[in-house]
Amino acid sequence: MKRKIVHIHEDKCNGCGLCVKACHEGAIELINGKAKLISDEYCDGLGDCLPECPTDAIEIIEREAKEYDDELVKQKIAEKKANEEAKNSLIPDMPCGCPGSAAKLIQRQPKTMKPKALPMMMAENLNSTLNSELRQWPVQLKLVNSKAPYLNGANLLVAADCTAYAYKNFHEDFIKDHITVIGCPKLDDNKYYEEKLADMLKNNNIKSITVVRMEVPCCGGIVSAVKNAMLKSEVIVPYREVIISTDGNVI
Repeated sequence: MKRKIVHIHEDKCNGCGLCVKACHEGAIELINGKAKLISDEYCDGLGDCLPECPTDAIEIIEREAKEYDDELVKQKIAEKKANEEAKNSLIPDMPCGCPGSAAKLIQRQPKTMKPKALPMMMAENLNSTLNSELRQWPVQLKLVNSKAPYLNGANLLVAADCTAYAYKNFHEDFIKDHITVIGCPKLDDNKYYEEKLADMLKNNNIKSITVVRMEVPCCGGIVSAVKNAMLKSEVIVPYREVIISTDGNVI
């Protein structure tokens, strides 16, 4: 039959994955870094993915295509949900014997440090302090226990992990006086982030949330995860968003 259906221009696709999240039917997947329509039967042709694409790589065309199959879509969604639940069950909130996952609060005392690894001349000329401002462990959002005591009453920093490498004074300007969680909205499961953050908001008196992201389009996923988490948990706190350019400046 001839009907309206999504068409993706692969040459324009930057692999941000925003269309994948926008497609409720699961018709689009990232394959080898590019968005692909995996089956005509999954696409209803309504185009919810279009406004999410930052490069205009998606359009609705009319062509010969298999009929949209709602039952097949429901089956796919159920399978995806079961797979996500199985995957998330392997990432417990509480540490399971791994020392690297054990939650702890880090007490920081002001000090000036000259790193031994630096050449003597460089160390002697080092006049600035190199103190870490990190206040807790772990920092990976996947590993943080959503009921960890240090979250209660915290000012929460949710950062895309590239930001700390791009921005020179990340500890002083962002991590300081915050509880920090990091993740990659392109490589990780933003739906899991959303659920974890919603759980944090429900179980702790979070005072504020600061989101630090890169300017690249795929980084928008971490913003969506935070905002959706506030809506899902029905806990709205003061929110700030900072965008870092790829050359290391605040935009």
